[in-house]
Amino acid sequence: MTPLIDGLQYANWSEKIFRQMRAGGVDAVHVTITYHETFRETVQVIERWNRWFELHPDLIFQGRTAADVQRARDTGRTAIFFGSQNPSCIEDDIGLVEVLHTLGLRFMQLTYNNQSLLASGCYEATDSGLTRMGRAVVAEMNRVGVVVDMSHSAERSTLEAIEHSTRPITISHANLHSWHPALRNKSDQLLRALGESGGFLGLSVYPHHLRGGSACTLQDWCDMVARAIDLVGPGQVGIGTDLCQDQPDSIVEWMRSGRWTKTVDYGEGSADAPGFPPMPSWFRDNRDFGSLRDGLAAAGLDPATIDGVMGGNWLEFFRISFGPAHVAGLQAQRVAG
Repeated sequence: MTPLIDGLQYANWSEKIFRQMRAGGVDAVHVTITYHETFRETVQVIERWNRWFELHPDLIFQGRTAADVQRARDTGRTAIFFGSQNPSCIEDDIGLVEVLHTLGLRFMQLTYNNQSLLASGCYEATDSGLTRMGRAVVAEMNRVGVVVDMSHSAERSTLEAIEHSTRPITISHANLHSWHPALRNKSDQLLRALGESGGFLGLSVYPHHLRGGSACTLQDWCDMVARAIDLVGPGQVGIGTDLCQDQPDSIVEWMRSGRWTKTVDYGEGSADAPGFPPMPSWFRDNRDFGSLRDGLAAAGLDPATIDGVMGGNWLEFFRISFGPAHVAGLQAQRVAG
């Protein structure tokens, strides 16, 4: 059986959700542990996760390598891989990239909507590309095995990350701009460049990323998946749901506004509905991954392609991404051979 992997969730974590992961057969999840938190605040979140691992060892454990996905399958648990949606956790200290990798960080976005010390976000009027520090940090992430994630970044910055990175990057949770023109969704040109570089796209079911929002149909979403596969490649597309289950609406203020503004920035939402939108009826929580598989089959995808989208492709990406660069090179050679 092919593993089931979700490339991004930011839930209000609880035993209920961990049990739903098991009920849905989810083998691994990339979880957001930090947005605007400083390094010390990020460590406090990791402490909280350590407590969850201690309290629920029969349900979850911390994933660090691709081999942990098989370990999860063998033991009937879910491997949790840490990621950051902003580089605030490294502050202005490149040495913290390696420290956080040692603590388990496996993904880091170079921006979250705004300009950062590293690159431009998708909500900025001017996209200046990678900064001097951005180029240095990408090289350091490549060296130690932290994946460069450009999900919330602007187009030029993303193209420059693709060009500058010596290892494949990811857009872990976004959809096609040509399908739904949200600022967070990505152009066909960018996605072709991502595919040509060996990069990876995780497709989102978050309503702000969907055509029709919460009313988007499963068929429409699955047809979009097929188009994404044509653009990026059948082995380089997976799922990154961006599931924010059980989060209070107030958390949107932290996600969008952090500490950078005195006002409330609604970002992808609207002033009329600033909270989380309802999820589409066909994906409410981790128990609904089976509906995605069924929908992809109804859209005409063959079983091998569906297996890849549901997790097999993410697993191969994990194998070449999480270790030190010299080890990843050997792994990539074995996969190619």
